[in-house]
Amino acid sequence: MPSDSEFSLTPTQIDLWWGAIIGGAAVVVAVAALLTILVLLVRRIDKRVVMVRDTLRAAAANTTDTALIEETAKRVDAVLAEGLKHHLFLGRVLDKVRS
Repeated sequence: MPSDSEFSLTPTQIDLWWGAIIGGAAVVVAVAALLTILVLLVRRIDKRVVMVRDTLRAAAANTTDTALIEETAKRVDAVLAEGLKHHLFLGRVLDKVRS
């Protein structure tokens, strides 16, 4: 059986072991912190992806009746054309009434 003197460490060796233990603990804490940040960011991204998906679904639902846009545009053009006719007519009539 070896004696205690055979297993004794020098002060430099003890300092190196403590340095390795503290360094290892610092690495473990840093990795845990980075993984926590990663998990939080992934959760935030996941929530925002769901929000974007829901927004796109709502946009798709809002544009299901786009076939009516062309018909509406034709009727708006007709109303504008009729308004222009009234404007021109009233312009001619008012010029005659003023003179």
